[in-house]
Amino acid sequence: MDNKRFILLIFLIFLNFRLARVKYSGGGDWYNDPEILPNLAKAVSERTNLKVEPVQDIVEPGDKKIFNYPFLFLTGHGKVDFSPAEVQNLREYLKKGGFLYIDDDYGMDEYIRKEIKKIFPEKELKGVPYEHPIYHILYEFKKGPPKIHEHHPGPPEGLGIFLEGRLVIFYTYNSNISDGWTDAYNDPPEKQEEAIKMGVNIVLYSVLY
Repeated sequence: MDNKRFILLIFLIFLNFRLARVKYSGGGDWYNDPEILPNLAKAVSERTNLKVEPVQDIVEPGDKKIFNYPFLFLTGHGKVDFSPAEVQNLREYLKKGGFLYIDDDYGMDEYIRKEIKKIFPEKELKGVPYEHPIYHILYEFKKGPPKIHEHHPGPPEGLGIFLEGRLVIFYTYNSNISDGWTDAYNDPPEKQEEAIKMGVNIVLYSVLY
């Protein structure tokens, strides 16, 4: 961990911080299940030394306010469309140490891959190796992300964009981890627990790396 990340970690341990959801254009339901980030924040606070306020802040991708957050979250079912200014702002945010977690809630995949490519045209979205810290930082996920809801046949995928070895965009497909943070579904307790544990790992990674 470099000095800037260490200072940020100390700051976050002693002061409450917030998680933010990305309000994007294009027509997709960026707003679905508004309780998921507050629920995740509560779990992080209960299970780690980080104190995260149990609220959901809303930010637009072109707003400089995104630089106030170590963790951005984006989900939905439909189309996502970033403007050139939003692409530039997100790219700058990620290059300066920010982190974006994207969870396909079914139907977003064909759009979000194009938008990720707009942010980093020189990079390829690729599988995050099972040995990566995001799968082991607190809880163990030896085979990558858990599958919380069945959307497609086959295993879930954890994909990412790396900058100088650091994972800056983490994208889960055919996994739908964030549905396990919501109050809206009657998922089995073991599925909810898997989802919360993976979510805690993701937030910890966003702060520690």
